[in-house]
Amino acid sequence: MSTTRLETDHWIINLPEQPFGGLLLAHGAGAGKEHSFMESMATLLARLGLLIIRFDFDYRRQMAITGKRRPPDKMPVLISRLQAEFLAAQAAYPELSWFVGGKSMGGRVARTAGEQLPELVGVVCFGYPFHPPKKPENLRLEPLQQISPPTLVAQGTRDPLGDESEVNGYALAESVELFWLADGDHDLKPRVRSGYTHEQHLAATAERVVAFCRGLI
Repeated sequence: MSTTRLETDHWIINLPEQPFGGLLLAHGAGAGKEHSFMESMATLLARLGLLIIRFDFDYRRQMAITGKRRPPDKMPVLISRLQAEFLAAQAAYPELSWFVGGKSMGGRVARTAGEQLPELVGVVCFGYPFHPPKKPENLRLEPLQQISPPTLVAQGTRDPLGDESEVNGYALAESVELFWLADGDHDLKPRVRSGYTHEQHLAATAERVVAFCRGLI
């Protein structure tokens, strides 16, 4: 499907010719909306019919202005920004069914905010941060233990923030579906010796996300 890439003051939009739905996509803690993972996934999803809107959280906007690195804002501030962007996306494309999601921290924010977003259909998380690196005791499960909304988590089996052996032992809500990428790391990237490529994993993830979203509309 042919797509168009548009940039506004605050958004990057990947617009399919005939979108079946929209996904507001939030970035991770250490990289903004233009990160290579965000760019690749947005491109793949748009080619399969999802309109993708990417934005920067406020701390990333401040970094762009000052040139100085800043830590992510506290969760309430991140949630407030995501809510505002979600409402703006709905207003810009009111004919579409809307999803929200994100990479790592962005996925955690999306799932945490999910129940507060009007007419949200579902959530998609790429590399969910189940715990900080090398700190498996500091779990971040609460958002994924909420009853709703329906959520798809695409996770590498050797993700240092939650690998397959760890995550399979967690008590998650029935509304959470796990999609595992063999030998994938936090960016879903496998090692060469695995026999898989990063491109294959990204393409498979995009296809699974689109099937998930279509199944909820």
